[in-house]
Amino acid sequence: MAAAAAPLAAALLAVLLALAAPAAAEIRATAIRADPRTIIPLDEFGFSNQGVLELNVTGIAFDPPASPDLDLSMDVSSAMYNVDPVTGQRAYLSVGSSALPSIYFLFCVVYAALAAAWVSILLRKRTAVFRIHYFMLAVLVLKGFNLLAEAEDKSYIERTGTAHGWDVLFYIFSFLKGISLFTLIVLIGTGWSFLKPYLADREKKVLMVVIPLQVVANIAQVVIDESGPYARDWVTWRQIFLLVDVVCCCAILFPIVWSIKNLREAARSDGKAAVNLMKLTLFRQYYVVVICYIYFTRVVVYALVTITSYRYLWTSVVAGEIATLAFYVFTGYRFRPEVHNPYFAIDDDEEEAAAEALKLDDEFEL
Repeated sequence: MAAAAAPLAAALLAVLLALAAPAAAEIRATAIRADPRTIIPLDEFGFSNQGVLELNVTGIAFDPPASPDLDLSMDVSSAMYNVDPVTGQRAYLSVGSSALPSIYFLFCVVYAALAAAWVSILLRKRTAVFRIHYFMLAVLVLKGFNLLAEAEDKSYIERTGTAHGWDVLFYIFSFLKGISLFTLIVLIGTGWSFLKPYLADREKKVLMVVIPLQVVANIAQVVIDESGPYARDWVTWRQIFLLVDVVCCCAILFPIVWSIKNLREAARSDGKAAVNLMKLTLFRQYYVVVICYIYFTRVVVYALVTITSYRYLWTSVVAGEIATLAFYVFTGYRFRPEVHNPYFAIDDDEEEAAAEALKLDDEFEL
C-alpha cells in the first residue's frame, strides 16, 4: 500500500507544479483563443486613488470573420499596481491585500512557537505519547511552512508583480497541509493510537474518500488562483472546489459520530461508566468544535469577503486564521499526552453518578 502511494503522491505533486504557471501575480500575460464570450473578465484588483492599469492588447482576430457569432482570439498583457504618493514606489498587491505579507508572517511565527511548545510537551511526557501526537506536530509544521511560503509569495508579488517561485512552494505546502489536517481530524475522530491501535474498515474508507477529494480540491484551488476569471472554465472549477470541500467537511464528521456511539454502547456493557462518560464528553465537544470550525471558515469568512469593502479584505484572512489557530490550540489541549490519566482515578461514587448520567442522557445524533 505504501509503495503504491509514493508514486501516486509524486504524480499528484507533479500535476500541481504543472498547474502553477507563473501567473499568480499582478503582472499577467494572457492568451485568449477562440473565446465566444461577449464579455471576458481579465482580473480583479483593488485600486487606491493612485492606482494604475497598464493594458496591452495584440493579435486580435475573429473566427470565422464572416459569421455573426464570432470567436475572439487575442494576447493581453496587463500590469495593475498602486503608487505610493510619498515614495512613488509601486505596490502590485490590491489595496486590501497590502497587509497580508505581515499577517501571514506573524501567524507563521505563532505556529513556530506552538510547534516548539508541542515538542517540549512530547519530550516531557514521553511515556504518554502516541503516534497521533507526532502526527499533530507534523500538521503544525506544515501549517507554519504554508504560511511562510504564502507570506513570501505575497511579499514578492507586492514588490515585483511576480511570485518568483514562491507560489509553487505555497501550493506544495498547501496541498500537504490540507490533506494532513483532514486526515488528522479523521484519525482523532476514530480514536486511532490513543484509544485503539487500528482503523476499522469503514474508517479506512472515509480516508480513502477524503484524501482523493482533497487532491481534487487542491488542484481546483490552483486552477482558480492561477487562471483568473478570464478562463472559460473558471466558474466550473470554483463550483468543483466548493462541492468537494463541502463533501470532505461532511465526511470527516462520521468517524467522530461513530466513536460517540461506540462509547455509549461500551458504557452500558463494560462497567466503566465514568471512564466512558469522560471520553464521550470529550468527543462530543470535539464534534461541536469541528462543526463550528467548518461553519466559520467556510461560511462566516466567505460572508466577510462578500460584505467587506475591498480596502479591508485582509480582515477576512485574519478572521479565518484566528479561527484555525483556535481550532489547533483546542485540539492540542484536549488531546495532549497525559502521564497521569484521570480515567484511572475514579471512585465508586463517581462511577455510580456517571452510570446514572448515561441512563438519563438522550441519544446523540448527527
